Amino acid sequence: MPNVKLALWVRLEAKPGKETEVENFLKSGQALVEEEPETTAWFAIRMNQTTFGIFDVFQNEQGRQAHLAGRVAEALMAKAADLLARPPAIEKIDVIAAKLPESNVAESAA
Repeated sequence: MPNVKLALWVRLEAKPGKETEVENFLKSGQALVEEEPETTAWFAIRMNQTTFGIFDVFQNEQGRQAHLAGRVAEALMAKAADLLARPPAIEKIDVIAAKLPESNVAESAA
């Protein structure tokens, strides 16, 4: 099981009328994140009508930096002015404890 130590918390505030577009953008981002082997877990969430977030975890700083330089971050910054009321609030945080699912080894053996 991966030992995650670092994370990113990104808060996104949609412009009025752009909520559905922000949600759809986040949903489409999952396919891009699937291509990032160093992103251990990634979550796109909706906190209320206009507030969204992204939470992702990494085993090391190299993985976190690769994600920040990746295709999802690039696409988000390209669309931010159109979709968001303010620039994304990106916080680098430390993970002090985590519970992640076991690897698929047990599933593939069944």
